[in-house]
Amino acid sequence: MRNRSLNILPWISIMLLLAAVLLTVVQLIRYSRIRTSFTPGTKIAGIPVGGLTRATAADRLVQAYNLPIEIHYGDAIIQAKPASLGFDMDLEVMLAAADQQRVELPFWGSFWDYMWNRLPAAAEVPLSATITDERLRTYLQNEIAARYDQPAEAAKPIPGSPNFEPGKPGTTLDIERAVILVEDALRSPTARVVNLTYNRTETVRPSLQNLQILLQQVIDAQEFDGVAEIYLLDLQSYQELNFAYTQGETIPSDVAFTAASTMKIPILVSVFRRLNEPTPADALTMIEQMIVRSENDPADRLMETYLDTNLGPIQVTDDMQSLGFDNTFLAGYFYPGAPLLRRYETPANLRTDVTTLPDAYNQTTPAEMGALLTDVYQCAQSGGGSLAAVFPGEISQAECRTMIGYLAQNRIGVLIQAGLPEGTQLAHKHGWITESDGVIHTISDAGIVYTPSGNYVLVISIYRSQQLIWDNANALFAGLSQGIYNYFNLAGQ
Repeated sequence: MRNRSLNILPWISIMLLLAAVLLTVVQLIRYSRIRTSFTPGTKIAGIPVGGLTRATAADRLVQAYNLPIEIHYGDAIIQAKPASLGFDMDLEVMLAAADQQRVELPFWGSFWDYMWNRLPAAAEVPLSATITDERLRTYLQNEIAARYDQPAEAAKPIPGSPNFEPGKPGTTLDIERAVILVEDALRSPTARVVNLTYNRTETVRPSLQNLQILLQQVIDAQEFDGVAEIYLLDLQSYQELNFAYTQGETIPSDVAFTAASTMKIPILVSVFRRLNEPTPADALTMIEQMIVRSENDPADRLMETYLDTNLGPIQVTDDMQSLGFDNTFLAGYFYPGAPLLRRYETPANLRTDVTTLPDAYNQTTPAEMGALLTDVYQCAQSGGGSLAAVFPGEISQAECRTMIGYLAQNRIGVLIQAGLPEGTQLAHKHGWITESDGVIHTISDAGIVYTPSGNYVLVISIYRSQQLIWDNANALFAGLSQGIYNYFNLAGQ
């Protein structure tokens, strides 16, 4: 009995050995199959590919990274293919890197680890891809910004009113930020939605043509039946608006108007041209009386003292002509009964299509008076401009600032000033006269307006063949001035 048991043991050993060999072969076959796939836990470009063959892993990567990028811009949703955004994935490079980590493991050593359930460390292969920056920017600009940016809408004039309907701000795509956000989405297998940011663009001012329409509607609303001419110069952009208007129709500008006391601005320039610095005290006193109090006698005495006793007005005219002002002249002193020193014919007063019956003693046009104020402004700001070019070394920056200082003291609370908010700086000279028939026919106001959103030169002249009623004329000036102030300070906000 004992001998039979001993005879079975070799067979048992052989069977166990065969079983071990068979198990080893089976595990070897299984391991060989596993070895042809990527190690469990392996990730390529953030995509789990453990246990997948090279071909299957490639399909999964392509599927993940070829999904469209969902781009949100405002209310718009755009589906963009990665290729159109300049994205090109280096698939073979990543697969080769994962393969390299797998085949570098020694077969038998790794098989032994496998038998003992010791799996090799999972591989982490980063994304390898190129993004063509130029192509991405072109797509963002042409396919998104060009289509979905919202331009700002200009304010619109309210008919018959000096006010504007508010405009609407716009949006422009922030291209630099968009490039970063889209690139991040292209490099992610899961975060494929992009919310683009934009820059806010402020509302813009209406065109000067729209401003002209508003001003003409203000004139119509006031039922003004005379001749009005407006000159406006934006001292930031140097764009100008100059038009004349009568009986509901525009007519060519450069109408000749009686200058009246606005002629004291040319006198001011001519006097300072001939004064030495420091300015004599008696001259400053007369200038203050001439500009701030609008007295005529100091104007005459300034010309007699510092220009020429007999021909002071002619020298003022010569100065204006030197500056290129062919329609601006002073042909006599202001005192009653002063002789007419010279008769001037100008392009403006020779017109036959319109007349304001301008005074033979002093005339100008809104554009020329506005240009002279612009010259003074430029001289005060930088010491340059036409005054420095035409009269080199004769009018200093300090003197130009002194001129503006006196013009700014002329605070009468009516005409242009009546349409400005309290505290707005206005350097101006107004002018009107009671004519031979005992009534006023022409009123003008010429000034530099300083505002938070930009300075400008404004000259308004009106004429009526019948009497100008002061309250009506003042309301017209105020409405026009308010409309222009609103254009600069409210219409662009």
